[in-house]
Amino acid sequence: MKRVVIFILPLLAAFSTLAQDTQSNTNKQSKNEKKQAKKAKIDEMVRLEEEGEPTYQKHTIWGFKLNHDGYGGSYEMGKMKTPYKATIYQFEFNEKKHPKEEKQSTGDNLGGGFVVLGNPFVYGKQNIFYQFKAGIGQSRMIGGKGNKNGVGVYWIYAGGLSLGMLRPYYIQVESPPNSGQIKEIKYSQKDSAEFLGNFIVGGTGLAKGWGEMKFVPGVHAKTALRFDWARFNNTISAIEFGFNFEYYTSEVVQMATIEGKNFFANGYLSILFGKRK
Repeated sequence: MKRVVIFILPLLAAFSTLAQDTQSNTNKQSKNEKKQAKKAKIDEMVRLEEEGEPTYQKHTIWGFKLNHDGYGGSYEMGKMKTPYKATIYQFEFNEKKHPKEEKQSTGDNLGGGFVVLGNPFVYGKQNIFYQFKAGIGQSRMIGGKGNKNGVGVYWIYAGGLSLGMLRPYYIQVESPPNSGQIKEIKYSQKDSAEFLGNFIVGGTGLAKGWGEMKFVPGVHAKTALRFDWARFNNTISAIEFGFNFEYYTSEVVQMATIEGKNFFANGYLSILFGKRK
């Protein structure tokens, strides 16, 4: 019996080693196949990229937008109609600044060279102007990538609805003057003298005015050029230069001492990142 056991144990050990070697070879083969498949996919993408041939059906893009009169964020969905043309759906949320806005601070001199600054505020600002825009348009490729390190050029045009949102701008004032008592006010005929007076303490931050929002509907249109330098078709890394045009059904008043207007036009620069499928 002992001889049988002594004879079987080496056989079991040999079979175990052989099984491990087989499994290891299988795993290596599987890894190699995956690596080769990935390389083949990349090579195919490079080939198509070098030929400038679009290979996707839809895309999604997120962006950060700098207007000459504000800033905001954007989201875009696109669906290819032809290899070089896509229908796009865009959504934006922006805050628009008035050209005459100038942020400033007040301060109290404590002596010894120390000054305590109040919260920054914009003198004469009546409303904070936000806008939500939804539009539909097209993206047309007008310059394909000459090679995998090239740049794709697209002409973008779109239009749709724009919802203006006016939030009252609050400031802190000392009232009555030189009393040491602080109150928070927005612009009104009743408080216009204090709002534009010499006893402003500072701003109130973002907490005030949300429940008093006023809405102004409108329409918008845009045109732009987009430059995409991403290496492969399935990713998007781009900048976009363009112009916005907006019209609102009633005057949008941003500054207490400056008349409001219905029509706005601005230039912008967007940084865009996304993917294609």
